[in-house]
Amino acid sequence: MERIIGRFSGQKRGPLVFLIGAMHGNEPAGVAAIQAIFQLLEKNQTSNPNFVFAGRVAGFIGNMQAFEEKKRFIHTDLNRMWQQDAVHQILEHYQTPKHAEEAELIGLVKAMDAEISVYEPTELLILDLHTTSAVGGVFTIPLESDPVSIRYATELQAPVVMGLLKGLEGTFMHYAIHPESVFRAIGRKVHTVAFESGQHNDPASVHRSVSACIRLLQAANCMAEHDISSQYDVILTQYAQNLPKLTQITHVHHIAPEERFVMRPGYINFQQIEEGEHLADNQFGPVYAPKSGHILMPLYQPQGVDGYFIVAEVAV
Repeated sequence: MERIIGRFSGQKRGPLVFLIGAMHGNEPAGVAAIQAIFQLLEKNQTSNPNFVFAGRVAGFIGNMQAFEEKKRFIHTDLNRMWQQDAVHQILEHYQTPKHAEEAELIGLVKAMDAEISVYEPTELLILDLHTTSAVGGVFTIPLESDPVSIRYATELQAPVVMGLLKGLEGTFMHYAIHPESVFRAIGRKVHTVAFESGQHNDPASVHRSVSACIRLLQAANCMAEHDISSQYDVILTQYAQNLPKLTQITHVHHIAPEERFVMRPGYINFQQIEEGEHLADNQFGPVYAPKSGHILMPLYQPQGVDGYFIVAEVAV
């Protein structure tokens, strides 16, 4: 298995776009979607004489070993390891990684850095593709400190969730725009968005991820809006039409180190819940919702540090 899923370079200069799948190894839809994107781009370049692409796209597998073993992670969550100081230490001792995810972080950074060195972009766009253990979860997560990231998240035309990154630490998105990250060298502009396309093993999650990739490339002016079939847009648009357009995180249930957290069955993303509702159980008894709202990412997998999120709809 190779970390690089594929590359595609246009006839014109433009942004460098990174597409990442399987930052969590049990989320295969992103990898399948990225493979499909390169097939679509190559097909259009061959069959459509009017197809003009600006920029370069590279696709990556985030956690290769966990992806092969179909696990969220091997030793620790790769998408919680990206604190700037920690990454600096890991890269400084790249020859002696302490565990599987340190080796994966080193490999991913090196692969991305190599692509940056070859293309030398002035602008880097990153789309991090994810899925959830519960059904119904299609939404985008922008960096609120970056207006351009918010614009790109909105262009994907799926629900936008604000405040999610404030409840998490050490995500790849946090690191990517850090002033001292390897991606921000020489004053390079970096914009990043995460996209959640649905349940892990739902085939439609692949199609929705493909749609998100196409829309990002169009929003970044890498290609025209009429390029590439619109069938994927229909799938995403129809699925998202009854979901709230904009929400704000109001609560996160972080699972304590020794907590035996078990989510009650049947919850789906964006389901309405009421304050005091019995959502889960742990060794002390029932876990009740501290407030009303919409539940997001209820945990239905053995690995994970966040039990559930609650979001409130915000007027657009």
